[in-house]
Amino acid sequence: MRICSLIPGATEVIAALGLEHELVGITHECDFPPSVRRVPIMIESLVEGDHTTSAAIDQRVKELVAAGSPLYRLNEEAFHRAQPDLILIQDLCHVCSVTPDQLSKAMQSLRRRPDLLTLSPTSVNDMIGDVERIAQAVGTPEQGKRLAADLRHRLDRVRSQTEPRSRPRVVCLEWLDPLYVAGHWVPDMIDLAGGQDVLGSKGTPSQHTTWHDVEKAQPDVVVVIPCGYTIDRTIKELMRVGHAQEAWQRATESWPDLYIVDAGSYFSRPGPRLVDGVELLAAMLHPRHDQPIDPTKAIKLGASTLVGDRTP
Repeated sequence: MRICSLIPGATEVIAALGLEHELVGITHECDFPPSVRRVPIMIESLVEGDHTTSAAIDQRVKELVAAGSPLYRLNEEAFHRAQPDLILIQDLCHVCSVTPDQLSKAMQSLRRRPDLLTLSPTSVNDMIGDVERIAQAVGTPEQGKRLAADLRHRLDRVRSQTEPRSRPRVVCLEWLDPLYVAGHWVPDMIDLAGGQDVLGSKGTPSQHTTWHDVEKAQPDVVVVIPCGYTIDRTIKELMRVGHAQEAWQRATESWPDLYIVDAGSYFSRPGPRLVDGVELLAAMLHPRHDQPIDPTKAIKLGASTLVGDRTP
């Protein structure tokens, strides 16, 4: 089967099912496992994201949306060459990838119409259900059931370890400037990890917030998960001079348990690694001396970390 995956999380599912060799198209954000980077890229972002700030990205997205312009470009020539039998897409967040409507014209140029599987998960359970749906669509239902069972078993293990304990108050921030509280599956992840999300709501989009709102919520733990960011990229942005940097420095004093995580790997994508994210959250919310947090996955932020570039 020739599979075109236009969602990074779905690409990870295909690889986990052992079908990476059947991929004929991916997006510019599909990078796990690293070997998928050999697959032709079908989707490119029209918003520069690698070398700019979260504030600039937010402004550019708002400009394109206001103008009715697309945020992504489909490489129609590469798409036509791929001739996919199955296309995996999402219809949950139009800021994250192309939508089904954008594909309609390009699909008309194909010799035969491919099957289209649209995914719109809003919880961890939805994601696991999508693993089974994808496996069914690619003809490997039993492999999908085994992968889903393993993910559910890991969640049960986290639950058994955290249920007897108190549930700390948690705020998850999904964007740096302006501040956004994480939504969709993240509040569910916090609940599964033994925490209480005091600003986010399960199954709803991310919401704009303010430092005042965060302070009023009185969190015990603040987790910083800017969508798609690595730990290094988040730190570099927080080190920038100005009012935003000062606000983050004050935040480290207000909440000593403030963590930065590899959001792109464990929180932003509704794929199997969301379960890794739940396990990571559990380690932050219910720390154990015999199970230190892997610094490549998450670090505790201190005010000294933010003493960086003083140039405007």
